[in-house]
Amino acid sequence: MKAAVLTALERVEVQEQLEPVCGVGEVKIRIEAVGICGSDVHYYQHGHIGKRSVQFPHVQGHEASGVVIEVDSSVTTIQVGDRVIIEPGIHCETCSYCREGRYHLCEAMYFLSTPPNPGLLKQIVTVPSRVVFPIVDELNFEIATLAEPLSVGIHALRRADLKPGQTVYISGMGPVGLVTVLAARAFGAGEITVGDFQEDRLTVAKKIGAMHALNVRHEKCVDESFDVVIETSGSGVALNEAVRVTKKGGTIVAVGFPSKEVPLDIIQMIQKEIDLKTVYRYVHTFPLALKILEQYPHEASLLITSIFPMKEVQEAMQRATTLSHNDIKIVVKPND
Repeated sequence: MKAAVLTALERVEVQEQLEPVCGVGEVKIRIEAVGICGSDVHYYQHGHIGKRSVQFPHVQGHEASGVVIEVDSSVTTIQVGDRVIIEPGIHCETCSYCREGRYHLCEAMYFLSTPPNPGLLKQIVTVPSRVVFPIVDELNFEIATLAEPLSVGIHALRRADLKPGQTVYISGMGPVGLVTVLAARAFGAGEITVGDFQEDRLTVAKKIGAMHALNVRHEKCVDESFDVVIETSGSGVALNEAVRVTKKGGTIVAVGFPSKEVPLDIIQMIQKEIDLKTVYRYVHTFPLALKILEQYPHEASLLITSIFPMKEVQEAMQRATTLSHNDIKIVVKPND
């Protein structure tokens, strides 16, 4: 089988690998679509994120859908022929966090594509059946890959305890910010405002459900009464802006990773009694993510902007490093 292998910085080669063997409790999947994530791009360009460094060669990709082609005899929840999405975090089920149901904080988390663990940019993979979720026939494989970034948005809104009718400001219209617009709609948000400095992203955000879109390069948000602010960009400036626009007693959820330590106006946060929460990946989100994608298939389709066959994976990764093409989500088809 073929796999896309990162062999050096900004160099991906399609190589032959042995087809994996289906182990106890596992299913074998023919991968049909893999979304390129911002973390994939960062490892591709820089070779590390924080203390996590790539050891070449390395297979990337953790947003993947496909078709089950084999199941271990002990598996009863998944069948051959099922169309599925893979949750990339394989947790131990035995540590205190897993027992509490907070498996995203697992002490022994094996997260696919996070170094040194290989990812899913392959033609065939095997994974535990417990991280595999069926997708309906009406949902195409490309859109299904959005379940992973959408899970981040769902987890953020759950952490914010968003109630129907509440107002939301979403900062940063990368893929996570955009799918969070869909999640906010599904949660019943009363009014959704978004901010970014790219006009094309803001245009898409309005098409998929944002009521107001601010170009933060030129505009300052005049509303300072949002119930919930979701900050997805990782910008220190944006996080402090979130403090300003959140109402008294409101909630900020920090999603994006800052590139350095961020000074915050704690005095203003105390005076406004703002709750600041963070998210790390997601937990118990994939079934709901799939339902939201089923609910908004047209809007979700607007986020899939480029599709590449496996033989053009180098071009796909290189294109993902630049904003000049106005791409939002790039998908690679390993079996095309």
